[in-house]
Formats: sequence, structure tokens, C-alpha cells
Amino acid sequence: MNIKINDLTVNRKSIVVTLEPKEVDATHQTVVNQFSQKAQLPGFRPGKAPAAIVIKRFGKDIAEEFRQNVINAAYRAISEREDLKIAAYANVEISQVEVGKESVITLTVDIQPDFQMPEYSGLPTEIAPIDASDKEIEAVIEGIRAERADFKAADRPAQKGDFVKLGYEGKVEGKPISEIAPDRQVYGKIPQTWEEVEGAHEGIIPSLGKHLAGLRVGDKKDVTVQFPLDFAPLPVLAGKTAVYSIDIQEVRERILPAIDEEFLKANKAESLDALKKSIGDSLKTQKEMQNRNAQRRQVVEQLNSLVEFALPEALVENETQNVLRQFVTENMRRGVPQEQLEKDKQEIFENARKAAAQRVKSQFIIAQIAEKEKIAVSESDFDAFLYRESMRTGGNPEKILKDLAKDRELLRSVQRTIIFDKAVDFLISKATVSIVQPKA
Repeated sequence: MNIKINDLTVNRKSIVVTLEPKEVDATHQTVVNQFSQKAQLPGFRPGKAPAAIVIKRFGKDIAEEFRQNVINAAYRAISEREDLKIAAYANVEISQVEVGKESVITLTVDIQPDFQMPEYSGLPTEIAPIDASDKEIEAVIEGIRAERADFKAADRPAQKGDFVKLGYEGKVEGKPISEIAPDRQVYGKIPQTWEEVEGAHEGIIPSLGKHLAGLRVGDKKDVTVQFPLDFAPLPVLAGKTAVYSIDIQEVRERILPAIDEEFLKANKAESLDALKKSIGDSLKTQKEMQNRNAQRRQVVEQLNSLVEFALPEALVENETQNVLRQFVTENMRRGVPQEQLEKDKQEIFENARKAAAQRVKSQFIIAQIAEKEKIAVSESDFDAFLYRESMRTGGNPEKILKDLAKDRELLRSVQRTIIFDKAVDFLISKATVSIVQPKA
């Protein structure tokens, strides 16, 4: 077997593996012998049928197995080379796989980048205070009350926090939106719907709720609505100015429940102080988690900024596709139309590639740190993963383990993820910490 290595770029190489005829023949004979041992042919005991008959009977299957074994021999040969640390396979070409002839397999591979390890101890990180303020606790209590509020008809002008039943019809430059977007009538003409007056969250029509304060039952009014330039739910309206004719049909006042014994009992608290403490503890836990996630992001971003090296192109391409799939899935779930994604595909692709490059880069840096610090996967780490995965998917931990055992590549991916997370936790343990007040 002969191996010739050609440099294509800094990280990409073309490796030409040539198997001599005798090596090709030996591989073919091994495959034939394996089929002979398993073949059930009339008149012959297993393993005793002549090779010619076995080849005639299973010729197609033998040819496929023979071809794959020759390719595998090339993979094994280069994987055993200590001077080649392969990060990814980009392409494989086979000239021929025939008995009595040499076989030439050309593999295009990306090798692991060589870079100087940056200093990773004492990376500066910033976190926010974790103690909940009285204002934050009160906001949570008011939110709970709002969720359990009753609504009663109000014979007065609408006020902030009220809910108004209204009908509306919108036009852009005098043309009904129901004609501009006939399949999305909710943006064009609705005979009856509810809208919160000056609510914290906008309804279907942007800023419509901000025009309702002071209106009474029976009032009619034309209001101007400016659609955002990036209005994804209906791109045809993006950046457009619309005039909506509205008529007020009912005003309902929000009646918050009293903070009494029944309210406290429903929230599993013996007293108001106990409820505040419970909420404060919950907010503290949330902030601790947010701080941890912020630190993880900060140390990874800093490491990426401290060192530059060429990335294996095949890995970046694969990761770009992963990022794109996640982005498209999330946006389709949010209701972003396919045509909008198609319109922005170039920008989406460029952003996905940038994110993918940063992910690949951080994986190499963190992997090298983990190796240097001898960070490995323990049995308890793997048990914790199985528990989290079973909770996430609702699956049985034993079945998850069996599935991993059948897919070695998936198992290695899980192990790499566990090591990555442990290494980042290690970096956080060595980081310096500053407490800063969050920006208003």
C-alpha cells in the first residue's frame, strides 16, 4: 500500500492511497470467504460451496461489500498515521475496485488546526446581583394577580389595562388590506376581537392597543398604524402605513383578586411574607442560572478572541447546515413565511456561517484545554446526561443507552458535549468575577 499526501490549503490535504493488486485480491478473497461461511446453498454444507458458485449467487452483494472494504482499508491506513490528525473527511474518490488491478482511493481531508494555547486562567467575567428587589417581587405578585383577574363591563372610557372588544378594517393607501392579503384576514378586517389597552405586549396589529384609551362603547375612530420594516408575520405590510377604522363594542375593567387567605393558599403560602420569600428565592435561582449562562458565553467569546487559526472547512460547512436548520425550524414555528426566509436567505446564510465558525473554533480551543487539564467523562457525568435526556424527551434511560451503544458516532458526540460543558465549568471556576448592575 502506498500513501501520498498533497497539501491543498493550510488545513486541507489530498491523500492518495494506492492498494496493490495483491492487496485488492486478498480483500476480495476475504469477502468471498465470509459469504461462503454464511451461504445456504442446496447440496452444500455452510462453508463448503465452491467460490465460483458463491460469487455467481451473491455477486452483487459481494461486489458492494468488496468495494466498501477496499475503501475502509484506505481509511484505516490514514487513520493510523500519527502525523495526520484528521478533523473531518470532505470527499472520497475511487478510481476502480477490480480483482487483479490496483485500486486508487483519493481522500480529501481537513486536519486539526495547530495553534498556540491562549491563557485561560483568570478570564474576566461580569455577573448581575442575584438578590431580588422588593420591586421585582411586587411585579411577580401583580403578575400572578393579573393571571387570575376577573373582568366586568365598565360604563366609562377605556383605561390602561382594560380589555376592549372592537371591530376593525384596515387600508393601505386607500386599498383594503383584505384585498392586499386575502389569505390573512386577521390583518385586514375583523368584525369582533379583544385588545388590551396600552398593554405590555402588542396584539396582532402593532400598537393598536395604544390608540384605545379614552374611547367608549359606540365610539368609532380612524387610527394610523406603522408596520415595522422587519414585520415577519406578513412581509407585504412591512414598512407600510395603514389606517384602521375601529368601532368600540365593549369595555371590560380588569378586577384583580385580593391578596387574602384564599389567594395565599392558591399560591401555597401561609402568609404574604412567606409568599414574598418564596418568590424571592425563585428569582434568585433564576438570576444565578442567568449569571452562569452569561459567564459561559463570556469565557467562550473571550477565548475565541484571543487566538486566530484557520478552521477545517468541512466542519464549518457541516455546522453551518446545523445552524441553518435550527434557524429555519424556529422561525417557521414562529410563523415566519417561507417566502420571507427565501428573500433573506443570503443574509441568513452569512450569519449562520459566522455563528458556525465561532462554534467550531471554540470547540477546538475548549477540547485542547480539556486535554491539558485531563478533563474526562465520568460515570456520574454520563448518568446525569441520561437523566436529563430522559426528562427532555420522556424516553427511558435504558433505551437511550442502548441506542447510543448502537451508534458509536452519536456516543462520541455525547462524550464531546459532556467534556465541553465540564471544561467551560472549569474555566468559570478559574475566572475573575465582577458584579455589575444590569442596564435599565
